[in-house]
Amino acid sequence: MTAQQPPDGAAPAVPGPVAGATPAVEMRGINVSFGGVRAVSDVSVDVRPGEVIGLVGGNGAGKSTLMRALSGAHPADTGEILMNGQPVKISNPRDAKNLGIETIYQTLALADNIAAPGNLFLGRELLTRMRTLDDSAMEDATRKIMGRLNPNFTRFAIPVMFLSGGQRQAVAIARAVHFNAKVVVMDEPTAALGPAETAQVRNLIRQLKGEGIGIFLVSHDIHDVFDLADRISVMYHGRLVGTVNKTEVTTDEVLGMIILGKPLEKLSAAEVEALH
Repeated sequence: MTAQQPPDGAAPAVPGPVAGATPAVEMRGINVSFGGVRAVSDVSVDVRPGEVIGLVGGNGAGKSTLMRALSGAHPADTGEILMNGQPVKISNPRDAKNLGIETIYQTLALADNIAAPGNLFLGRELLTRMRTLDDSAMEDATRKIMGRLNPNFTRFAIPVMFLSGGQRQAVAIARAVHFNAKVVVMDEPTAALGPAETAQVRNLIRQLKGEGIGIFLVSHDIHDVFDLADRISVMYHGRLVGTVNKTEVTTDEVLGMIILGKPLEKLSAAEVEALH
């Protein structure tokens, strides 16, 4: 196995997870079925505080279904979820949010006709003593969190439909971390973004990592994964092929795991070479 070098122009590394630290989230033996079809079969993955786990695999591999079990959108049939070593029950999205697990879907789930502060507090609005919306307090809080995540963001008063893709991602990420997220699931965060906006979102992810938040990064973009992840978990037809340290594999080896559904130790050099 050969070490993967960081890509040219990559941002400096941020502090990584502490070796041996108790996982922020651990999923053990997760099974999810739809009718008679097993979409996720006996999968175990974990993420430590300040760690990015790249969750990769082809279409239908089960990675999004696995994350829906964690987010409470489609609870697992069997298996166990632990946070900081303690078993927890996640039956719905509210359970996940109350535990500090936030999910940022590819669609972002933003209300297009509302500005950033309204989206940040959507469903959790701040009220005045007169029980009216406290727009000033919500904008102040939004300015503080955006100042931490993206100091260049200044478009607080316009509906988010007029923001760029990268700015919309910043709003969705700010909404997640403002409410004390401990783990964030990100589903294809750079899909359909241009190079400049992709770089912006990557920097936001590094910022979250540096603040000790564990991140599951679901992505088809192998370059995103190698740029951002500490470890990479590969899924194939609903099962976990294996989890590898990013620094100990090449992109070709991970692609071999994705395409052939074989653990790293069972991939031959000829099979990896044949991918070209």
